[in-house]
Amino acid sequence: QVQFLESGGGAVQAGGSLRLSCAASMPDFNSYAMGWFRQAPGKDREFVAAVSWNGGATFYADSVKGRFTISKDNAKNMVYLQMSDLRPEDTAVYYCNAASGSSKRPWGTRYNAWGKGTQVNGSS
Repeated sequence: QVQFLESGGGAVQAGGSLRLSCAASMPDFNSYAMGWFRQAPGKDREFVAAVSWNGGATFYADSVKGRFTISKDNAKNMVYLQMSDLRPEDTAVYYCNAASGSSKRPWGTRYNAWGKGTQVNGSS
C-alpha cells in the first residue's frame, strides 16, 4: 500500500522560510524519483520540484527556482522541501508523490494515491 504523510506547513510572512517533510511508504523508495506538487485554491495541482532516485539531480518549476530546495533521504524514506523567500503566491496545499519526468518531459506522478498534504500560507 502506498502512503505519503506530509508535514511542516504553516503561516509565514513574505520572505520567510519553511521546511516541509514527507514520509513515504511505498515499494522500492530508493529506486524512484520523488516530487513535490501543490494546489492553490481554485487551481489545478501543479509540479513544484523533483529529485532523482539517488538525490543527484534536482528539477524545479520556474516559479520556485532559486528559492526552494528538494532533497531525499533514502535511509529514512523521507523527502524534504526547503522553502525560502516565500511569497503570497506560494500559498497552497503541498503534496509529495513518486515522480516521473525529466528536464525534457513534464513531471507527473507514478501513483494516484495522495496524502492529505500540508497547508502553506504565505502572507504579504
